[in-house]
Amino acid sequence: MAEVHVIGQILGATGFSESSLFCKWGIHTASVGLLLPCTFHHVLRRHLGPLLVLGPGAAWKLLSGVREGQTQVDTPQVGDMAYWSHPIDLHFATKGLQGWPRLHLQVWSQDSFGRCQLAGYGFCHVPSSPGTHQLDCPTWRPLGSWREQLARAFVGGGPQLLHGDAIYSGADRYRLHTAAGGTVHLELGLLLRHFDRYGVEC
Repeated sequence: MAEVHVIGQILGATGFSESSLFCKWGIHTASVGLLLPCTFHHVLRRHLGPLLVLGPGAAWKLLSGVREGQTQVDTPQVGDMAYWSHPIDLHFATKGLQGWPRLHLQVWSQDSFGRCQLAGYGFCHVPSSPGTHQLDCPTWRPLGSWREQLARAFVGGGPQLLHGDAIYSGADRYRLHTAAGGTVHLELGLLLRHFDRYGVEC
């Protein structure tokens, strides 16, 4: 099987109006019809080997690391960047390119009473070329009705998604009224192994 090793960190976030921010994250591989975010497209047209004909998602197996986590809370003292420096270390084995890993992010803010409210959703694909990559992931949040917006301004809270799939599914997301959030900054290093055995050039 081919192997993908993702090593890096969630550096922090900028551009949020809220303070005392933390981030919940998860990495997902199972998705039907997911478009590959990478340089593999020209290779796929030339090669239909065994790596490419298996079903999505289920072809991926996590060998080591954890699929999800949460950073600490950081309140910026200088500037508007919340620093987390939260490590990510994942090792996958795969039989197929479909369902390439993507990072699912939720940024939350915490007030002085310890109450948490959503500041933004976001997702980004894990890069598919080896090396170190700097990623900027924009976020958004649902606005809800004017009553919900008013309640959020005075007592906190606000609407949240019932199903996380809407974060990366354009078919469902286009119906939502949303507001732009800040940006999450990541640094990810990628190691690929044995892809050449299946005719995929990295």
